[in-house]
Amino acid sequence: MSQSAYISLVQGSAVAEIDLDGVKEQLRHYREQMTLTGRQLGWEYAEAAFPYSIESKPEAKDQWFYLKGNKPQYRYIVVGTGARQEDGTNVSYIHLVLPDDSTHGDKAKANELCKWIGKQLQAEVKMFNGRTIYFNPRK
Repeated sequence: MSQSAYISLVQGSAVAEIDLDGVKEQLRHYREQMTLTGRQLGWEYAEAAFPYSIESKPEAKDQWFYLKGNKPQYRYIVVGTGARQEDGTNVSYIHLVLPDDSTHGDKAKANELCKWIGKQLQAEVKMFNGRTIYFNPRK
């Protein structure tokens, strides 16, 4: 059975809404940061930290894309965006899905990406295990 995680852009988040291009930009920024970290460490850390390529399919119709693993221990992570009504306000979110045939490596990387993107966007992150992490400023 597939598993899902959500990054919700709630009140207090750095941005109010995001689309697929915004998510791709976040992933590029993540890879860029890992490249800089690797440069400091003296090895190709970006390949280990982000072992995926960003792929799109025609049937996705700008609703989702997937991260395809470049190594055998990584397969796929599906990424989409959307919006829902919550307490009378429109809440934009990023949806990460682990398909049935995803690996433990996929789940570990998806958890890491959820936390990193959530922290960058000051968002509320509902992890695959159902727990919620609040990176947004709260009263």
